[in-house]
Amino acid sequence: MNFGTNADTICALSTASGMGAIAVVRVSGSKAIAIVNQIFSKDISNAESHTAHFGILKDNMQIIDEVLLNVFHVNRSFTGEETVEIGCHGSVFIQQAILQLLIKHGCRLAEAGEFTMRAYMNNRFDLAQAEAIADLIASRSAAAHRMALTQMRGGVSKQLAELRQQLIDFAALIELELDFSEEDVEFADRSRLTLLIAEIMQVIDKLRKSFHLGNAIKNGIPVAIVGAPNVGKSTLLNAFLNEEKAIVSEIPGTTRDFIEDEIIIKGVSYRFVDTAGLRETTDIVENLGIERSFKKAAEASVVLYLLDERNTNPTQTIAELQAFQASYITTQEFIVVVNKLDLTNKQFDFLAEFNPVFISAMSQINLDVLIDRIAAVSSQFSEQQNEVLISNVRHFEALNRAYEDLIRVQDGMNSGLPTDLIAMDIRQVIGHIGSITGAVDVEEVLGSIFSKFCIGK
Repeated sequence: MNFGTNADTICALSTASGMGAIAVVRVSGSKAIAIVNQIFSKDISNAESHTAHFGILKDNMQIIDEVLLNVFHVNRSFTGEETVEIGCHGSVFIQQAILQLLIKHGCRLAEAGEFTMRAYMNNRFDLAQAEAIADLIASRSAAAHRMALTQMRGGVSKQLAELRQQLIDFAALIELELDFSEEDVEFADRSRLTLLIAEIMQVIDKLRKSFHLGNAIKNGIPVAIVGAPNVGKSTLLNAFLNEEKAIVSEIPGTTRDFIEDEIIIKGVSYRFVDTAGLRETTDIVENLGIERSFKKAAEASVVLYLLDERNTNPTQTIAELQAFQASYITTQEFIVVVNKLDLTNKQFDFLAEFNPVFISAMSQINLDVLIDRIAAVSSQFSEQQNEVLISNVRHFEALNRAYEDLIRVQDGMNSGLPTDLIAMDIRQVIGHIGSITGAVDVEEVLGSIFSKFCIGK
């Protein structure tokens, strides 16, 4: 993507496209105020920052709209540049007319993400915070909104910056040793470095492990509905969604592939997946669906295993549940659900060890009890939600690479690896951590040396 040059003054619609009550057109760049001043009915050339001005936008003598301008000066705007935000009526015609007028007087239409890119380039925030802005805009639940807001305010960045700075300081000492290699001096305390590496590994490991929860909150906690054919999986999904999303039929094997939709429960997004019925079959297509059912169960955070009034053989039912758990349940919450409560008076005391929920998906009996049980899963993470969570795949991969390099540093120190090789691995770690926030300046190590020591060279 080519963003042109920061010398350009750019403009774009900042509110959603389409007709609405009002719209906002943003103008940013060194000539923002001068360009808007040419088409506005009042002189804003000397307007103070953070002031609003009501007037008329004109194309020569033709009135375009009555607007409200907000003026922001350099280093006091979102982009860090001179900025004018034009609040106009939400007519699509007016929006396009204003953009065309701005382009006519010297603006360039902004590329996607260019305002945020300029804010990053002008050090208004780092790369991780810039990515969090996109997550904040895309958040679909209270939990996702809260997590993105924490990241945008620098929660992740602050923690990573502290770790990175500690490594930079030690790398500086090791680099200093290399400068004095002929004099056999040791500036970096190896025992302290060993403790530091262990501490940083612990923090990075915790951050990368938080990705499972962070990604689930961002994209929706996956809930797989599994069980034999005709136990009511599709009926349960429809009951959750309050619509006929899945086809319900008494014919076994009707659902041959998974059906997925999203529900917000107590401020948290859940992605419910109705899967193909688990049974022995010679149907090739149905078998593919069953394989996907097992895959979805393995990937889910919550697995609802449905039974019904036909599951009356205690030995066989317990054996099936235990076999499924052993094969597909690792860290998932496993909830056994006995469906069709309205059709049976049978006792299921033999399921006591699984603490089952008894419901009728068709009549929606005890559906609220099941929803509370599912919601309890996210409440288990309530303490973690107040901590820094990783939800970005790029960040997760960078942390994994940093952790692997830290292991090499640790192994190298334990095996007496030469200092220059240890320094190379530490630089790798610094680079991986810095890539998350966009701080990848290779000169920082040298800067740390010169700022802390006078080495007479």
